[in-house]
Amino acid sequence: MVFYFTSRCGDYTLYMGKDKYENEDLIKYGLPEDVWFHVDDLSSAHVYLRMKPGMSLDDISEELINDCATLVKANSIVGCKKSSVYVVYTRWKNLKKTNDMVDGQVGFFRPENVRRLKAEKVNSIVNALNKTKVEKHPNLLQEQQNRDAEIVREKKEERRNEQNAQKLQEKQKRKEKAEKDEQSYEQSYDRILENDNKMKSNKDVEATEDNTAAEEYEDDWF
Repeated sequence: MVFYFTSRCGDYTLYMGKDKYENEDLIKYGLPEDVWFHVDDLSSAHVYLRMKPGMSLDDISEELINDCATLVKANSIVGCKKSSVYVVYTRWKNLKKTNDMVDGQVGFFRPENVRRLKAEKVNSIVNALNKTKVEKHPNLLQEQQNRDAEIVREKKEERRNEQNAQKLQEKQKRKEKAEKDEQSYEQSYDRILENDNKMKSNKDVEATEDNTAAEEYEDDWF
């Protein structure tokens, strides 16, 4: 079972597992857009934020961060009794799980990419989030596979668009070069010589025609 919540701004989904066993599935079957939250140095739920595609941690608003941090604090047996705790968060893809770890335990591929903040006890935020709480039994593996397939399609489409744009750019360059070459030719010395040669050729033809006409006249006269 997975609990889903809607952020106070209404644009984002937060979710967490019912217990440490479901947390294992969430660790295993997350999506690239997911951000993981946990109370630092205390047992707590694993709360996830599903960002929009293309977002980074820096794009998350302060209000949204507070939603996630407050929710994870409220779902810590020890942390919920404290006025404040420290919460750590990082992207799901930074979570590292090894065989020697117990259920619910994680490490990090890059510890320097883990962020830490202080979370205060704010009941109004918890109450607002709990009003949106929905229980579901999702097929996490299928969701992950569907998203992976979607990403592959998006990358293929992006590559096709890049290739088409490159072809159009190359075509435009060839067109501009041809126009530039034609303009240069029209203004070149070779063009002037060619015109002179054509004028001379025309005069030769006219002279030849005149001579031929004169010879034919003389023949007729004699």
